Amino acid sequence: MNIPKNLRYTASHEWVREETDGTLTVGITDHAQCLLGDVVFVELPPLKKHIEAGKEASVVESVKAAADVYSPVSGEVIATNPALNDNPALINTSPYQEGWIFQIRPENNTVNALMDADAYAATT
Repeated sequence: MNIPKNLRYTASHEWVREETDGTLTVGITDHAQCLLGDVVFVELPPLKKHIEAGKEASVVESVKAAADVYSPVSGEVIATNPALNDNPALINTSPYQEGWIFQIRPENNTVNALMDADAYAATT
């Protein structure tokens, strides 16, 4: 299982990458996409939507199930991944790069409160 050391993680299997401008890029982990199987549709969150930490931001549908994707922090959605509209399987083939789901401008910097790679690995 691939768990990059430079990311932060949630117990609900989202990953978070802090960008140089302080925004956060969010997706689901390799573990989560393996459990889901072939992803066939992604419901992206609306731009400019305010989402509270731990609340549903997106839905990922696979041939097996649909899974909610939760926001790891409170903030405003500033971007979504348009490539997922045409190719939702990017979540399977490149969960940490091309398969990102949304970007959020956090209300405050709580990213360090999320799990590091070692802590996340211990939960999977």
